[in-house]
Amino acid sequence: MYEQHFPHKRFVITLAFLEKHIVKNASILDLGVTNPFSDIMRKAGYTVENTSGVDLDDDTGEIVHFTGEVVTAFEIFEHLVTPYTTLKAIPCDKLLVSVPLSLRFARAYRNKTDIRDQHYHEFESWQLDYVLNKAGWKVVDSVKFKNPVKKIGLRPLLRLFTNRYYLVYCERTAVKN
Repeated sequence: MYEQHFPHKRFVITLAFLEKHIVKNASILDLGVTNPFSDIMRKAGYTVENTSGVDLDDDTGEIVHFTGEVVTAFEIFEHLVTPYTTLKAIPCDKLLVSVPLSLRFARAYRNKTDIRDQHYHEFESWQLDYVLNKAGWKVVDSVKFKNPVKKIGLRPLLRLFTNRYYLVYCERTAVKN
């Protein structure tokens, strides 16, 4: 399969989930700047554009003007103060989201040297489902998975036993205002 070519197990799972729900050649807006996974989507046959790195809490202009079929937000919403505003701004009817799940015995990730690389949220699955539903999205399919890493520490230890990521495919349930 793909595993030998990808640097992270989560990329294998995420691509398989994307391919399960979205047809090849679909036009995708991937929230966030170009990253290794947006490049993987392109190589897999999707047409992908990324947002420019604007603060999506303050500026949803790039989202509102998107005319394609699908928006993806892979490990983006944990960095936002309010994902709700971004979710409401999405103009299309299909959405794929992944977020890190809260580790009960570890604090949310914080990078003291890069203010942009912080997790304001680490979700429980019901929390993401709630904000998606409130913003007019229905979770059609979801998967939780572990992603062990070869590091020392509490988080790496918990990743051996605890689901770390929550991945959902959603469709719009309400007419966008």
